[in-house]
Amino acid sequence: MTSVLYDAQGPRAKRRNILWTALFVVALAAVLWWLYSSLDEKHQLDWVLWKPYLSGTEAYSTYIWPGLENTLKAAALSMVIALPLGAVLGIARLSDHVWVRVPAAVVVEFFRAIPVLVLMIFGLALYAQYTDVPSDDRPLYAVVTGLVLYNASVLAEIVRAGILSLPKGQAEAAMAIGLRKNQVMRVILLPQAVTAMLPAIVSQLVVIVKDTALGGAVLTFPELLSAANTMSGYYGANTIASFTVVAVIYLVINFSLTSFASWLEGRLRRRKKSTGAVLGAQDVADIPGTAATGAGGTGGGLDLTGLFVGDGRRGVGKDD
Repeated sequence: MTSVLYDAQGPRAKRRNILWTALFVVALAAVLWWLYSSLDEKHQLDWVLWKPYLSGTEAYSTYIWPGLENTLKAAALSMVIALPLGAVLGIARLSDHVWVRVPAAVVVEFFRAIPVLVLMIFGLALYAQYTDVPSDDRPLYAVVTGLVLYNASVLAEIVRAGILSLPKGQAEAAMAIGLRKNQVMRVILLPQAVTAMLPAIVSQLVVIVKDTALGGAVLTFPELLSAANTMSGYYGANTIASFTVVAVIYLVINFSLTSFASWLEGRLRRRKKSTGAVLGAQDVADIPGTAATGAGGTGGGLDLTGLFVGDGRRGVGKDD
């Protein structure tokens, strides 16, 4: 028996796969046991080290929640600014006008090539020397600035790639019924490209959440990861416990983002499935911007009745 993608395994292949699976399980169990034994030997699993996070709320209210709040604030501001900016830059790179396309390409390639940490450091220096931003707020401004500049350039490439992945016939058909270029982009291409781009966009949003930790490591921004350092010192060298709690929080946030994106992508794909309805000539004429072209057989322009409604000449009609 064969599959579409590969031949079915024979008896020897099945035995070999079972053997390799068993060996992998044994090796994984050995690694986990070694890890547990090492932590227990170093007294890292003692209850006194985990008690602040498992039997009280002081650690969460004093350290974790303020750090998480700053992390989410910086990430949310960066997302809100970077997403539309990246979309504009990505669309600008597809412009037919050189004076629009070339500057957008220069901006995207420049900021995409610079490490985000360097952008944050430059931002902190600029805010300190040339603005009146209070010193307490400068780390937040610098982190958001660096994240926006870098991730907007990456999102611009995602948008451009998503639009270019669509068949050229989509734009050609839209222009054939009289839509302008901006209408083709706004009404036809972008809605279809969003579904294809969604996994990559969400992956970049996860990167934004994680990169806020760079601000805590270098710019003294009081985010979630820097809270782990403070907690481990306050509660007495429970570094592993503190960073484990913070890692679980990051996992929950990023898994929630990816899960929401998967749900949204499936919903968009289901909504975009064709119902099998056939457009009539008047449906085409009702599209904004097509009246002047004569679409739909009005105004002495091109008569699309035979194309969309069917008159027996095209083989596609109401009776099909």
